[in-house]
Amino acid sequence: MDLASNYEIARTAQFIHEKSFAKVALQFPDELLKDSTKVVSALRVNLQVLISESDAKDDGRKAAELFVMADTTYGSCCVDEVGASHVDADCIVHYGHTCLSPTSTLPALFIFGKAIISDCDCARSLSDSLSTSEKPILVLYGLEYAHAIHRIKESVGISSTFCGSKSNLVPCYANVVQSVMYPSEDNKTCVGQMGSSVAENRYSIGGLTWALPVGFCMEDYMIFWIGSNNAAFANVALTFNSNEIVRYDPMKNHLVKDSSQNKILKRRYYLVEKAKDSNIIGILVGTLGVAGYRHMINQMKEMITGAGKKAYTLVMGKPNPAKLANFPECDVFVYVSCAQTALLDSKEFFAPVITPFEAILAFRRGSQWTGSYVLEFRDLIDSSSVEVNSSSEPRFSLLQGGYAEEDFESQVNGEEEDERANALAEVTQRALQVHDKYSQPLVKGTAKSGVEFFSARSYHGLDMQHEDPLPQSFVVGRTGKASGYEFEKNK
Repeated sequence: MDLASNYEIARTAQFIHEKSFAKVALQFPDELLKDSTKVVSALRVNLQVLISESDAKDDGRKAAELFVMADTTYGSCCVDEVGASHVDADCIVHYGHTCLSPTSTLPALFIFGKAIISDCDCARSLSDSLSTSEKPILVLYGLEYAHAIHRIKESVGISSTFCGSKSNLVPCYANVVQSVMYPSEDNKTCVGQMGSSVAENRYSIGGLTWALPVGFCMEDYMIFWIGSNNAAFANVALTFNSNEIVRYDPMKNHLVKDSSQNKILKRRYYLVEKAKDSNIIGILVGTLGVAGYRHMINQMKEMITGAGKKAYTLVMGKPNPAKLANFPECDVFVYVSCAQTALLDSKEFFAPVITPFEAILAFRRGSQWTGSYVLEFRDLIDSSSVEVNSSSEPRFSLLQGGYAEEDFESQVNGEEEDERANALAEVTQRALQVHDKYSQPLVKGTAKSGVEFFSARSYHGLDMQHEDPLPQSFVVGRTGKASGYEFEKNK
C-alpha cells in the first residue's frame, strides 16, 4: 500500500491546516520510524499546497513545524504528551497501533495505518463460522484492519450493522470510535471517546464501540476477532472471558480457536492471592498522559493505606526487571497504565506486578472475584472508595496455608499510630549509622516499611572499619587505574 494512503497524508494535512496548529508532534512507534522522514516530507508538501490555495486573508501564513517523536516515555500505544511538551506542541499525530486512551492536555489525531488483509479469505472464514456456530457472532478487529471491514461485510452479504434474532445467525460488527480526540475541561474524560456504560446494551473496548439489540447481552455471542495475538486481543479475551472466541490471523490466513483465557485468569488469580500477603506495595506510574491517572494513583494510595499497608509511588518510565530490582523492599507492584499495557508478564520480575483491578480485589476487605475482569482503570475510578473494615478478624491465606493476622485496630487508634511513628523515626536514625555486619537480615515480606526493610538487611554497603560510628569527613582510597594502582606499580 502506498505511503500517502497508508499514512493518510491528505487527511492529516487538512486537519493541521484547518485547526491552524503551529507546532505538531508526530509520534511513531519503533517499527514505523523508517518511514518518518518520508511522512514529514509528504506532509510539508501538502501543507504548502493548502496554504497556497487558501484565501487572501491567510497570506503570509507559515506552515506548521513538524517534530518527529520516538522512544516514547511509556507504551507506544498511548499519546506521549510528555514528549510533545518538550517542543511546546499544539497537537499530536499518533501513528500505528493505539489504545485510544483519552488525552489530558493536548488534542490528538490517530492514524491507524492499513495492514494487509485478504478480504475474500477473511469473509470465507467468517461465513464458515456462521454456518457452524449456534450463536450470533460479534466481529471485533484490530484498528489497523478497520479499512477493510466494509469490504468484508459486503463479501459476507451483511448490510445491517446490528444482528437480528438468534435464528438469523448474522454477525454484529463493531464500529471505530472517533479518531480525533480533544481533552475535556475537567481533564478526566475525553470528547469523542465512548465509555463502556453510556447506555444499556452498549459496549466499548480498545477503540471499538458497538450496541446489541434489546434482550441480548455479550454472553449470547461468539466473538470473531480479526487481527494478531497482541495486547488488544488480550484485552478482549480477558474482558469477555466467558465468551467463546475465534481469531482470524490475517498474516497466516487461517482461524485460530483461542483457549488461553483460563490459563491467564488462573495466573492473575494467583497474583491476587500473593498480593494479599504483602506489606509494602509500590505504585508504578505507567502513564503521564491518560486522563484520570492522577485520580487513580491517589485512589490506590488511600485504599492501600486503609488496608494497613505501606505504599510508595514510583515513576520510572517503562518498567523492566532491572529497574524494579532497585526496590527490593516492595512485595508487590501496582501498575497504573492504559488497558493494553497493563498486563506485564512478571515471571522475570522479583515481585509480582498487578493491575488496579487486581489491587482492589487484594486490598479491599470483603472483595470477591466473580470471574469478571476490568483492564481499563478509568472504569474503576471511585469503585474502591468504600469504608475500610476496621475489624481485627484474621484472614486465611491460601498461599501460607493458615490465618494471617492483620492489625486493623491500630489504624483507628491515634495513640498507637503516634507510637508507631516514633518507633519508625528511631529506626530511621539507626539506619543512617554504620550497622553491625553480623546483624540478622529481615525475611522478605515481613517488613512493614522501606526503612524497616533496609535497616535490617544483611548488606549495608561500604564497611568503613572505624570505631567511631559517625560519618568521616573524608576517606582516602586507592589512586591510579584499575589495571594497576599506584601501590601495585611500585611493587
